[in-house]
Amino acid sequence: MSQYNYLIKSGYLIKEILCCFFLFINYGISSQNNNQDFTILPKNGFWCRAEIINGDTFPVVDLSTYFVYTDFVFKNKKQLEQWTKVKYNVKIVYPYAILAAAKLKEYDKALEKINDSGLRKEFIKTCEKDLRIQFETDLKNLSINQGKVLMKLIARESGKTTYEIVKQFRGGFQAVLYQSVARLFGHNMKVEYDANIEDLMIERAVKLIEAGRF
Repeated sequence: MSQYNYLIKSGYLIKEILCCFFLFINYGISSQNNNQDFTILPKNGFWCRAEIINGDTFPVVDLSTYFVYTDFVFKNKKQLEQWTKVKYNVKIVYPYAILAAAKLKEYDKALEKINDSGLRKEFIKTCEKDLRIQFETDLKNLSINQGKVLMKLIARESGKTTYEIVKQFRGGFQAVLYQSVARLFGHNMKVEYDANIEDLMIERAVKLIEAGRF
């Protein structure tokens, strides 16, 4: 069954459309009363934002985002197994990528306000210690493949490769050193995220997680 047919048969899209319809009716009736107290919730439905277009008032309702796409067509059993492993690994490391990206953005904003080089070094050391305390134990338990996926997802969420992050916090020499070691084990810290081709399966798995599908 295609994803589109699943959505239709499960009633998700129909429920969203009906929700909008009834909200519109409720808002249209209640808006006719100019003395309405908007601090009191209506008996049916709820208040929502509205826009006035050409003299008419229209409710503005934020609908849930749905991703409509065809299912993978697997050429062989090996490809199916690859997709299964990618989904599993993404589900394991995606929370870490989200947290790490949020931390990095927080650090970047703070560093923009620090001009003194000495204070910047001290702050970076504090940031590194913070990251180690929060992530080091869990990350040591990841498999090699999960580590590769995590590097991809950090690049996806932060816009920075792992190499750029290490260079920012540990300096260029350490970044080159870590990259050399990583290459010996089949890793590449300079890898970028390619949602359309190379990392298509990872991107699909992320979308499923964000949509609450697995």
